[in-house]
Amino acid sequence: MSTYDDAAHRYFTAWNASGAELVDAVAKAWTEDGGYTDPLTDVRGHEQLVAAISGVHEQFPGFVFRPLGSVDGHHDTARFSWELVAPDGSAPVAGSDVLVLDQDGRIATVLGFLDRVPA
Repeated sequence: MSTYDDAAHRYFTAWNASGAELVDAVAKAWTEDGGYTDPLTDVRGHEQLVAAISGVHEQFPGFVFRPLGSVDGHHDTARFSWELVAPDGSAPVAGSDVLVLDQDGRIATVLGFLDRVPA
């Protein structure tokens, strides 16, 4: 598994976790001061990341994030697309994310783009 694939795997693990598992998954995926920015939020640090991810789970209970296609990367940057899948299999939300990684392959910054959102 490449550094880029590994970072994306840890990223999806965090987004699909909850409770104590979420706290641990965020710590494994992001640097201490790592951030996440998309059109709806801009957070930094593990505590804010956990709160943001928990908020998405509250808004979309039972949904899971899954990758769309492969992870692409160069230097310290990776990109990939994803969708948020409902329990019925539909995917009302999709997007693309760009990760900037530190020297250890942990996420320093995420820039998220929403490609499909519900009306």
